[in-house]
Amino acid sequence: MPGTAPAGEPTRRHWHCDHLIDVFERNFLASHNTRLVKNGVEPVYLPARRPGERHRIVFTRDYFASALHEVAHWCIAGPQRRLLQDYGYWYQPDGRSAEQQRRFEQVEVKPQALEWVFATAAGYRFRVSADNLNGGAAPSADFLGAIYRQVLAYCEGGLPARAAAFTGALAAFYQRHQPFDPLHAGHYKCEGLT
Repeated sequence: MPGTAPAGEPTRRHWHCDHLIDVFERNFLASHNTRLVKNGVEPVYLPARRPGERHRIVFTRDYFASALHEVAHWCIAGPQRRLLQDYGYWYQPDGRSAEQQRRFEQVEVKPQALEWVFATAAGYRFRVSADNLNGGAAPSADFLGAIYRQVLAYCEGGLPARAAAFTGALAAFYQRHQPFDPLHAGHYKCEGLT
């Protein structure tokens, strides 16, 4: 798979956001003028507004899973969407109604499926996010099944180009002592997906 990993010997049990930032920026800073930035209060994508500025994918605090998730959104967004704050999508905050939660789940299938692939490449445990703690909604069975089916579709049909590069770089960095194919369908099980 394409993608370059930074030098160094990570320990699989230690997932540091600084490693993710390094992996991301080695692959996309020059080609896409985009930085991965930690310590956000909330995750957000901020496009460059002036010449000389960089686009920024801001993830929550130093949360590894937040970084993977925000990169997944970026890998899906096309060139026009990447010119808009948060890719021009709506975001209904925590405490969504059942209908709002259903719509949220529909638009989150592909990003969460990519996040699962990224987590697998890094040897990190993936957890589905319903992102609605105050609304009391756990991820629905339909949502879990849709994420699983999308991961299998990625395993069979391949990943978008940027997602493939990032996945390859993560696998090279975190799984360097063994041959590893993060798109082997056997890595993914719907049972136990939470």
